[in-house]
Amino acid sequence: MLMPVLKAGFNGTDLVDVNMQVMPIGDTFVFDYPAGALPDGGGGLAYFLAVQVTIAVAQTINFFLQRNVTFKSNTNPWRAAAWYVVAYVVITFVAAVAQGFYKTPIYDLFIDTWGLGATGETLGDLTTMLINAGISVLVFYPIFKVIFRREPEDGDDDGHAIGPGGAAQGTSSAGMTTASI
Repeated sequence: MLMPVLKAGFNGTDLVDVNMQVMPIGDTFVFDYPAGALPDGGGGLAYFLAVQVTIAVAQTINFFLQRNVTFKSNTNPWRAAAWYVVAYVVITFVAAVAQGFYKTPIYDLFIDTWGLGATGETLGDLTTMLINAGISVLVFYPIFKVIFRREPEDGDDDGHAIGPGGAAQGTSSAGMTTASI
């Protein structure tokens, strides 16, 4: 939901008319946001910034949720953050290359073919962000298994904390803390 809001805000600026096409690959660019409003243009620097700010905010939130909630990692958070940033940069480039193939057809479909106008543009925004999210999941998950691992604590070699009285504590499949006697 953030991306359409940011895009609407940036669209009110001259950034829409600033060409953002860098790193050519064949007939397209890694970052391919030609000047001009969608669908005739590529949204220019305004669209690029809306996408990148949205992804950066989402990934910042995602880092803490994945590290602390999903994987319950107890490794060095600074080291994990450094690797996360490296992965984020790689994913940004992979997603940008992929977007060169699907962005224009998606916006053309919603705006022109189906004649949805501004609603079609918002649907295009949401669709491209969902595709970016899918790419992120496919690339990030294996990386998460490495950077967010859980190291054994206090002599417990399976990564579970030792509770009161020496009982091993773990997490049940329902996510509840359990203790075995």
